[in-house]
Amino acid sequence: MAMFGVGRKPVVSVLRLSGVISAGAGLGRRGLSLETLAAPIQHAFTGRRVKAVALSINSPGGSPVQSALIADRIQQWAEQKDLPVYAFCEDAAASGGYWLACAADHVYAMPGSIVGSIGVVSASFGFQDAIGKLGVERRVHTAGERKAMLDPFRPEKEDEVERLKAIQGELHRQFIEWVKARRGPRLKAEDETLFSGEFWTGARGLELGLVDGLGDMRSTLRQVFGDKTRFRLMNPPKGRLARFFGGAAQTPAAPASWGGLGAGLADGLLAAAEERALWTRLGL
Repeated sequence: MAMFGVGRKPVVSVLRLSGVISAGAGLGRRGLSLETLAAPIQHAFTGRRVKAVALSINSPGGSPVQSALIADRIQQWAEQKDLPVYAFCEDAAASGGYWLACAADHVYAMPGSIVGSIGVVSASFGFQDAIGKLGVERRVHTAGERKAMLDPFRPEKEDEVERLKAIQGELHRQFIEWVKARRGPRLKAEDETLFSGEFWTGARGLELGLVDGLGDMRSTLRQVFGDKTRFRLMNPPKGRLARFFGGAAQTPAAPASWGGLGAGLADGLLAAAEERALWTRLGL
């Protein structure tokens, strides 16, 4: 157990990374993004008594770009301040959520946490028959033959699907390279297993080398830094209503209109449905 000077309690900054990873913000948008996390990340690495930064992760994934941006920013500050980073997986650190976990030097999970899902997925619907039955005529005009690629209101084209799969393959390779760079020799299974897109419990993740240990944040870090360790939460969760509205405040110069509010609510319900679908994919 680490020891510190008398009267000097070690501090661990805690960053909550909870929700779908998305660049969207505003009414009904609750996604994790670099825009919303840049300031809390910077603040987490400041302070004379800060001995480490803990990532409390509960995410089914989302945007690969935002996952990379957030993880890179955490790494940059960790290197600049020479502080260790610990990740703790709660219900899930899957897909982009696991990408975030790999920004840490040490990854922990609960035995029943969901970890992994190292892959790329794209899902949509086809409405070409539905609009025909409704007597709706689809009109699309483009400059650029692939500008309307994968239009859900027309039949799929084989070459467009192949193009999508090529992009997915490129993103998957980037994900694999990141995990290998961060986990290295700690990985204990073949690539075909680890990078198939499958997800596992935290207990199985430990066997595969995706996590370093099992345990909760407070107990684990007090074993490392001592029983008097203080935890400083950087971005406390918002109230239920504030989370639903994305925490957007209205200023006197730009009051909300009822029309805008109604459109925002519809957008929020769609975002909530998409988020629910990501969690459901993990059985949560």
